[in-house]
Amino acid sequence: MNKTPMHELRRVCVIGAGTAGLSALKNSLQAGLEAVAYERGAEIGGTWIFSEELPKDEHEEVHSSMYEGLRTNLPKEVMGYPDYPYPTDIEDSFITSRQVLEFLHSYADHFNLRPHIKLQHEVIRVRPRLNDWEVYVWDHNNNTCDPVYYDFIYVCNGHYTEPDMPSIDGMDLFEGQQIHSHVYRKAEKFKDQTVLIIGAGPSGMDITNHIRKKARHVYLSHHLPTTPNTAFMGNVTQKPDVERFTKMGAVFKDGSEESFDHVVYCTGYKYSFPCLSTDVGIQVIDNFVQPLWKHCININNPTMSFIGLPFNVIPTHIFDMQVRFTLKFYTGERQLPTKEQMIADLEKEQGERWECGFVNRKKAHQMGERQFDYYNELANMTGIENIKPVILKLMKDCGKKYIFELDTYRNNRYTVIDDEHFTKRAL
Repeated sequence: MNKTPMHELRRVCVIGAGTAGLSALKNSLQAGLEAVAYERGAEIGGTWIFSEELPKDEHEEVHSSMYEGLRTNLPKEVMGYPDYPYPTDIEDSFITSRQVLEFLHSYADHFNLRPHIKLQHEVIRVRPRLNDWEVYVWDHNNNTCDPVYYDFIYVCNGHYTEPDMPSIDGMDLFEGQQIHSHVYRKAEKFKDQTVLIIGAGPSGMDITNHIRKKARHVYLSHHLPTTPNTAFMGNVTQKPDVERFTKMGAVFKDGSEESFDHVVYCTGYKYSFPCLSTDVGIQVIDNFVQPLWKHCININNPTMSFIGLPFNVIPTHIFDMQVRFTLKFYTGERQLPTKEQMIADLEKEQGERWECGFVNRKKAHQMGERQFDYYNELANMTGIENIKPVILKLMKDCGKKYIFELDTYRNNRYTVIDDEHFTKRAL
């Protein structure tokens, strides 16, 4: 696409002004580039904005997945930016979505980002030209749509917008109500009802704990290799995967059958990039976004990067690392490998994943224990500052707590002592 030397390119388009988009904007500006972030919503914050508004029909998008009473499943001590941590005067470690949103607003103010953010401006199409990118932006304020041209694109639209609904026999037969956790807002709706919750990830476990306080009974269906601790939830029964639905309930894979009024699918999300034209050169197959080098740089058009695709990671820190990593190339401080080298590197990594048992494409961006090697790789390759050891230690300390210690782990309060050490105390 672009043959102009990287260091001569200046214009940066950031799609989205959530946690990742704000990091892309701030770091681009600090690198001396001309950056603009387009946010389709009326305020910054992305998925952390709580709204009770639900879709009027099945075609209307919902942009927030926040629900009443939500508290983070990671402590705030690992959720800040490397150069802008959460204030220490917030006593709790596991905070509300409102507190996260307030923190993001303070980050934008601290680094004077607001003059570079266009709210209610939706990027509706991005396509490569010979020497740059054409970006069509719909200004919702004035109902106009015009092209703007940029040298670099940061795709930071998040991946909590398009629910990933399973396909289970008999879903259309079930006569009760079915929703995805994306549109779950309040437990009150399930008062004195019997509810089936499918999925025992962080959201599934947390929503189970919310709903069971109002519901008559909750069935939690999952296929985790270990049994979550639900002993403290007296009206929750764990079940295996659903074999098929019936009019009044479901038959499970162990042959048992139950009746219930509602189903809540806590089954995750699909990566979706509706604004990208096909000639961008990116495909999403079974939630594997490809071809990307190091899970972020578009191999076919490397002046485009995707921020925040890896999961089971330290979210804010990995966003910031990916941005700083890509900027080393975009400012000309480092030279990108050839397309052939990037493809070979991608194939090598995927081969290693298959050997480690990650045969499901939906796990192509899953990190878990691999995240620590990934952070080291980005840092060593470009000379950027790595995540501090204390953050990594904190992350390891609170991993999987939502499965085994859901009733107590949010009572823990962490204090960072220095770059290596932290303390933890329980209330």
